[in-house]
Amino acid sequence: MNPQRKASGLAVIAVGLWSTVATAFKIALRYLSPLELLAYSSLFSCFILLAFVAGRGRLAQVLSSSAADLGRSALLGLLNPFLYYVVLFAAYDRLLGQEALVLNYVWPIVLVLLSAVLLRQPLTIRSMAALLVSFAGVVMIATRGNPASMRFSDPLGVLLAVGSSVFWSLYWIYNVKDSREEALKLCLGFFFGSAASLIALLVVEGWSPPPWQGWLSALYVGLFEMGLTFLLWMKALQLSRTAALISNLVFLSPFMSLMFLHIVIGESILPSTLAGLVLIIGGIVVQRFHRS
Repeated sequence: MNPQRKASGLAVIAVGLWSTVATAFKIALRYLSPLELLAYSSLFSCFILLAFVAGRGRLAQVLSSSAADLGRSALLGLLNPFLYYVVLFAAYDRLLGQEALVLNYVWPIVLVLLSAVLLRQPLTIRSMAALLVSFAGVVMIATRGNPASMRFSDPLGVLLAVGSSVFWSLYWIYNVKDSREEALKLCLGFFFGSAASLIALLVVEGWSPPPWQGWLSALYVGLFEMGLTFLLWMKALQLSRTAALISNLVFLSPFMSLMFLHIVIGESILPSTLAGLVLIIGGIVVQRFHRS
């Protein structure tokens, strides 16, 4: 098969799987607390990544990591999966799935802001315009279509959903600076992140066996949000002639996710959600394709 066609196929599968996870989060949170979902799903993902690395004969490289590499992996694991997902799952636990989904989607804009602060990358006028457009989308969703009132449906939930994008952006900024192979970084990062999640669960909530639906939901999230889908996306990027040829597919994900939330969960998609999504993606498109 042509490598570019294979790359596109893998990217479509990855985007399709990621589009189901907002629904999976809402189902899982019926049976698990946010901290339980994080602990179990990240542990499953860690096993998947470890099996992948071992299957490629790279396990010895992981085990022989230097102290500096272990320290970097511990920091990355603290950001993702630990902080990012515990905040994101808490947002999903408080908000409609559609609201948490779209509000979290502002991370590319947050990444631009943090890059300006941490990496000294200049903010252009067009970048600032993109930020304002996306922020208008956040306000539209948070106020459920009544921005003039500035009354948020759930202020803490909104803060958590948008705040999760800060941890995700920080993760990618520090991840780019780490030149190790992606699969090795993911494996070690998830080892530290899942360990932190399990410790936090035991300290904060204690452990009690969840129902089988909770285990199954956590396995699904670990497979298709964190583990397997990351590997599919990385392979697609490796095979593609350029990242741009497949990266635009991610814009399909939030619309597909809304469809799954409506069909499976039964959420009525609010007009304010769609309007906010259009504004947020509009800001991302302006920032991404018209840099000056």
